[in-house]
Amino acid sequence: MFKNQYLNDVFNGLCARNAHEKEFLQAVEEFLESIDLVIDQYPNIQKYGIIERIVEPERLVSFRVPWVDDSGKVQVNRGFRCQFNSAIGPYKGGCRFHPSVNQSIVKFLGFEQIFKNSLTTLPMGGAKGGADFNPAGRSDNEIMRFCHSFMAELFRHIGADIDVPAGDIGIGAREIGFLNGFYRKIRNEWTGTITGKGLTFGGSLARKEATGFGLCYFVEEMLKVMKNDSFKAKKVVISGAGNVAIYAAYKANELGGKVIAMNDSKGYIYDESGIDIDYVRVLKEEKRVSLDQYLVKYPKAQYGTVRTDIWKIKCDIALPCATQNELDLESAKVLVSNKVIVVAEGANMPTTLDATKYLQEKGVLFAPGKAANAGGVATSGLEMSQNSMRLSWSFEEVDKKLKDIMINIFENAYKASEKCGYKGNLVLGANIAGFLKVCEAMIAQGVI
Repeated sequence: MFKNQYLNDVFNGLCARNAHEKEFLQAVEEFLESIDLVIDQYPNIQKYGIIERIVEPERLVSFRVPWVDDSGKVQVNRGFRCQFNSAIGPYKGGCRFHPSVNQSIVKFLGFEQIFKNSLTTLPMGGAKGGADFNPAGRSDNEIMRFCHSFMAELFRHIGADIDVPAGDIGIGAREIGFLNGFYRKIRNEWTGTITGKGLTFGGSLARKEATGFGLCYFVEEMLKVMKNDSFKAKKVVISGAGNVAIYAAYKANELGGKVIAMNDSKGYIYDESGIDIDYVRVLKEEKRVSLDQYLVKYPKAQYGTVRTDIWKIKCDIALPCATQNELDLESAKVLVSNKVIVVAEGANMPTTLDATKYLQEKGVLFAPGKAANAGGVATSGLEMSQNSMRLSWSFEEVDKKLKDIMINIFENAYKASEKCGYKGNLVLGANIAGFLKVCEAMIAQGVI
């Protein structure tokens, strides 16, 4: 599979031990394909067993989460925290509440988080966690009871200088409030251990917008450097309707693009005249209803019940911002036939490996999630800094720092791709640039 036999041996062993963890193995395979191109230049990687160590989490915790629903029935879910690598700083990464959450999912997310956090240049290690709980349709009291039970175990494994969780799919401001409140109560301390908090209790301005804004800052810089182009007059299709998608849509429009389609788990909307993002935000953040309700106000818009059909809509820029493996090879071929210019990942690994390779082969500018969607964790890092200093920065200050970080991430990934002879391959560049920093730290600290 790989040219380097050492990488083959490590990966084959990993597959044998984790055969059922397809998402995790997919993430490792993509990473090793990049390292395969440069490993001969760095003999210390094999000498110090860096690959064997970096593909194994430092700690993986699984626990039951019992809670009582509104009818008085006891429910039990499964919770996880995967603390993957802390070589460059305390573990940092989100938690998600979704029925799909399992050990493979949290390991893949935690593994990706190592390199994403490294690319931000902030001192943060990689972790991820969550539970197979679905908050959809649950009352506020049910969600509070679940969050309290989840934190009753998680608190043992986190701390401001140990592991700092944040939100992800299924964990928004409401859930963060419940989690943070219970942590504060049982630890009897206020240390900013959780990020994504409300502004009244230590949160950072621009955190909600950060991943979506950061994605667009990355794409804008990529277009500028690699195409001498910009968002201006570009038609944009965005999958998802959560924070990432909504605020990517706001920023894409602000930069001169026109968002014409978005989707959620039930289907997609297409509005050739441009999506009303304010109304989408109201539907999803305030009313918490399906996007089919968009047609109530805009009956001339189109609605489709097959959410993946969104990739059939002709566009210049495609931003998959929903979940893993949502954009497959068939969809990639349709995008290419429709002359897409850019595909940039706002979600974690939303593009399958074969689709990624196809897009790159066809000359589409491709931005991998570990680089392009790092704005959220970067701003979480800025929230950690503000909490430590007991300060609060303005929206403009945080947004400027975010933009500078995203431009720097692009430059580092682009330079790394150029240095190893694959100029413009940002998948390779992001993997190598993120990895080498962690690798150096691991070697310096010995075999631990």
